[in-house]
Amino acid sequence: MKIGVLALQGSVSEHLSMLRKCNAEAIEVKTKEDLEKVNGLIIPGGESTTQGKLLLETGLGKEIRRKALNGMPVMGTCAGAILLAKKVTGLNYFNLGLMDIEAVRNGFGRQVDSFTRELNVNGIGRMKGVFIRAPKIRVNGSKAKILCRIGIEPVMLEQGNIIACSFHPELTENKKVHQYFLGKCKK
Repeated sequence: MKIGVLALQGSVSEHLSMLRKCNAEAIEVKTKEDLEKVNGLIIPGGESTTQGKLLLETGLGKEIRRKALNGMPVMGTCAGAILLAKKVTGLNYFNLGLMDIEAVRNGFGRQVDSFTRELNVNGIGRMKGVFIRAPKIRVNGSKAKILCRIGIEPVMLEQGNIIACSFHPELTENKKVHQYFLGKCKK
């Protein structure tokens, strides 16, 4: 089983490292040909505007969307979660529109407002979440299942084969989120 990490921009090496710690074969996905080789895809945190533009320019966005709609598991963290949303507040560029959620860019604040929080994720357990310019997520449809909240704010959701995290699980030593995603890829 091969897992790809979208390698256009963002925390690519951190996700690759975490996947390898989980004993998964992990590769960078930069082209449509790379995408055809993988059983699952992680869209990393980074700059959602840049990633969205590159997804459109390279044609990868269309192919990721096609594969996800055909059942390939996809996980987006931070900016990746923004790109998965059907609606993004203040966004005027390409996004994948795969989840019944609305993302609010920088909803938890700017870079100086970054924080770490103890989380309790349904089906995963306790772990730390790293929030850097993290989006807030609003549930717009009944298909998205909330796996974790901070107070009333959903920070991890799942909709079929798609997972969205407001936080960066790759920036901790905890492998639980990646292992959960790998479980979806094995099905």
